[in-house]
Amino acid sequence: MRYIRRMGDGGLRERKKARTREAILREAFRLFRERGYHATTVEQIAEAAEISPATFFRYFPTKEHLVALDRFPPLVEALAAQPPGAPVAVLRGAFRAAFAALSAEEVAAGRAREVFAATVPELLVANLRRSPGLIREVAGIVADRAGCPPDDPRIRNAVGAVFGVVAMVWLRWAQDPGMDGPAEIDRALAHLESGLGL
Repeated sequence: MRYIRRMGDGGLRERKKARTREAILREAFRLFRERGYHATTVEQIAEAAEISPATFFRYFPTKEHLVALDRFPPLVEALAAQPPGAPVAVLRGAFRAAFAALSAEEVAAGRAREVFAATVPELLVANLRRSPGLIREVAGIVADRAGCPPDDPRIRNAVGAVFGVVAMVWLRWAQDPGMDGPAEIDRALAHLESGLGL
């Protein structure tokens, strides 16, 4: 009985943590829109989310981590569930699965992060600094699915092409709120998969 109660408490803790994380993100982006990214402080975000600054830092090491591109969509998790196949097909399937797992609100919140990440120079630089680690991780999984060593140049080329295509769509999506970003990304990757014919 005690074991079951502990498991239930763990599930409750995880749900509470998820709610706190979403509250931080929701209030941060509300303040960013109202005051601007630079004028918004961690203390203001914490107060709006009804937490302490110390609690904020348990969830996000810095303010710029609120706008980390590598969290949207949850690509690594989706990649790990993909069946073996050609690199572009595997990555396309992962993007489709990642977006399908998100609610409309989560997709909208992700797009909001993209807008800030694409328009605030420090965030652009911060995400570029973080991207090599993500790309290495993705390339390793893609290589495994393709049955190739991770340092195979064909894996590098395929991953680079996919990320380049997705980045171009995301930049457009940041400027056009009416665009169906997930559908456009899928169409763009289908075009890449077919050989980029005109």
